[in-house]
Amino acid sequence: MQRIRSLKIGWRLLKPSCGGAAKQTHISSSLSRDYSHGHKSFGLLFDIDGVLVRGRTPIPAAQQCFRDLVDRNGRYKVPVVFVTNAGNCMRQTKAEQLSHLLEVEVSPDQVMLSHSPLRMFTQFHNMCVLVSGQGPIQEVAHNLGFQNVITVDMLREVYPLLDVVDHNRRPKNNIQATKDLPPIEAIILFGEPIRWETNLQLIVDVLLTHGKPGNALTSLQYPHIPVLACNMDLLWMAEAKNPRFGHGMFLVCLESIYKKVTGYELKYEALIGKPSVVTYNYAELLIRQQAENLGWTQPVERLYAIGDNPMADIYGANLYNHYLQTSRRARAQMQAKGSGGGGEYQSETVEEPKMTSAELGGASGVYGIEERLPESCSSILVCTGVYSRDQQELPSDPTHTVTEQRIFHGHRDFRFDPNLTQPSFTVQDVKEAVELVFQQEGCPLG
Repeated sequence: MQRIRSLKIGWRLLKPSCGGAAKQTHISSSLSRDYSHGHKSFGLLFDIDGVLVRGRTPIPAAQQCFRDLVDRNGRYKVPVVFVTNAGNCMRQTKAEQLSHLLEVEVSPDQVMLSHSPLRMFTQFHNMCVLVSGQGPIQEVAHNLGFQNVITVDMLREVYPLLDVVDHNRRPKNNIQATKDLPPIEAIILFGEPIRWETNLQLIVDVLLTHGKPGNALTSLQYPHIPVLACNMDLLWMAEAKNPRFGHGMFLVCLESIYKKVTGYELKYEALIGKPSVVTYNYAELLIRQQAENLGWTQPVERLYAIGDNPMADIYGANLYNHYLQTSRRARAQMQAKGSGGGGEYQSETVEEPKMTSAELGGASGVYGIEERLPESCSSILVCTGVYSRDQQELPSDPTHTVTEQRIFHGHRDFRFDPNLTQPSFTVQDVKEAVELVFQQEGCPLG
């Protein structure tokens, strides 16, 4: 039930930003009617890096694609949301960047960063939390609802003797701490930090001392304090010819160090960002909001997720589609039971592997109780980023992944299912992807 309450909280949090859009609906209902009538009932989820841009350079096909996606008044023809695992900035900043690069207006309400679902984790908002990452992470944390935030730099300032890997940054004298910090109750990992050695050392100190890094370690307390991590991407695509390390690589380092030091597995309270289901559930709330802004009165039935990373974008979209299908079957089963036909429906169902807590985003999954969800989520893989057509396909047998040329790049806590890495469609670039979607839906794009 925690998961359902979280989604309802998320929808309430999104509702206030729809106020202006609701007024706009009455003014422009004649415009939106062109797009909402008939069989047009789908929304688009766009990854950013490797799909729309490479670093700060827009992919040429993206600008033409988005010119086709808006009408002469600059209004989107269908609901559009940008879902990225980046998270070291504010939504407003990312929206402004996209508006400039794509040459169309992008609202902050259309942007979902890897940490956006943390708004729903209200049970942590009043805790004293240590945050790791780069950029305005303290401002980001406050914006998400966290009240008592400590950064790694703040921690290092109070306890300067903890960070000694870089000899040039070591204290010149034996400095004693002049002030103390409140016990840290949880750790939020927003994204890859700049100084990995400093962040790894201080985060492990906090974990080993149960939130009191100024104290000497006497006995290990396990489980450790809660850890919430955003963005599991092992690799991402910028201007370089080969992929760069992502936050997922930092998590691998942290997990390995903690296991080596303690003998125990590092545990996550939540893993947020693609490919977790909670990320796509939150993206669906944003799609629903965008549909309302367009004046659509019918629910969005189908989602299309366009990405370049098989282990994040494709795995996540397929995992979410699996969640949608399981939810629909569970709801049908409950309805059948309510009408006295439960036994017959149960005999037709096939037992499928349940999704793990990590795949769901760290909250318990309850199928068949949510508000009306989309019918499906199709995955579309483009070849302008992490993936290229020249790469060898993953082996179908998971036991061979370590010895093959390609290995599983997903997070440690996610199952390896080769089927989840197979896209519904593979195209060259985002323009072809959008043209394909409109063709599938039988809608003119131009």
